[in-house]
Amino acid sequence: MNRRNFLKSALAAVTILPVLRGAASASDVPRRTLGRTGEKVSIVGIGGYHLGRPNVTEATSIRIVRMGIDGGINFLDNCWDYNGGISEIRMGKALRDGYREKVFLMTKLDGRNARTAAQQLDDSLRRLQTDRIDLIQFHEIIRNSDPQLIFAPGGALEAMLNARQAGKVRYIGFTGHKSPEIHLAMLRTAFAHGFTFDTVQMPLNVMDAHFDSFEAKVLPALGAHNIGVIGMKSMGDHFILNSKVVSPIECLHYAMNLPTSVVVTGCDSVPILMQALQAASSFQPMTKQQVAALLATTAQSARSGQYELYKTSQHFDGTYANPQWLG
Repeated sequence: MNRRNFLKSALAAVTILPVLRGAASASDVPRRTLGRTGEKVSIVGIGGYHLGRPNVTEATSIRIVRMGIDGGINFLDNCWDYNGGISEIRMGKALRDGYREKVFLMTKLDGRNARTAAQQLDDSLRRLQTDRIDLIQFHEIIRNSDPQLIFAPGGALEAMLNARQAGKVRYIGFTGHKSPEIHLAMLRTAFAHGFTFDTVQMPLNVMDAHFDSFEAKVLPALGAHNIGVIGMKSMGDHFILNSKVVSPIECLHYAMNLPTSVVVTGCDSVPILMQALQAASSFQPMTKQQVAALLATTAQSARSGQYELYKTSQHFDGTYANPQWLG
């Protein structure tokens, strides 16, 4: 069952009609603590990339963000490089009229040196029409060299520490999708420099559990240091759904059942947003038997990583195609 066909049935059900009519209460979306920050964030967050896709109008993207906030979502994801800045620009417009103060705003940057990182942060602040980013994350930590570059003298961390002191950012994290070992190297490098990240973002889904798993290798380290866990790629974009063995709601519930603070999901239409709200409001902790049964259905499909292209190909590696973004 693919994402669109699922919506024709499950999302047309009476259980979400109150949401579609605008009658849903924000209290229907649970909130969790974002690790050591102590911030309370919605169990599901809106991914920024999809808001700037060519097939999504600006009006639709603004509607998605505002409906999501009105529906109880307070965690917003974005990145300096998404759609050439269009994603941040549209989100900035959506956050006018008092919406900015209702959300925990996260964006990412690609720069590995202080100068590039500082410039990208200033670009993001301008596009998002805000004087502060609640959480800035180093984006696409996918190379073995990335940790040393960021923590080197004159590296990107230096710029973000200065930005934090100046009040431009509140918390600092990193994200990546390529390898659990690179995530662990980033954490070790930070600890060696006397620094602890506030958050880490990574793929967490029903396929990851079987293949070079972030869940198995990185989650324990984050829990040990009370670092906030941001789940992403719960459906591997659309590729995990292409396996035909799992539904969108199952994907979202599995990621929510992990010790995630928030699960970011891309929303390029109002029905997809409704799907995320329904998943959040209907989530109940899964039993060990339910988890085992779901993983059993995905085990064979997941073994080679064919549905996790972010690990096994360069399909998702924006900085590989655009090395100039690194500085």
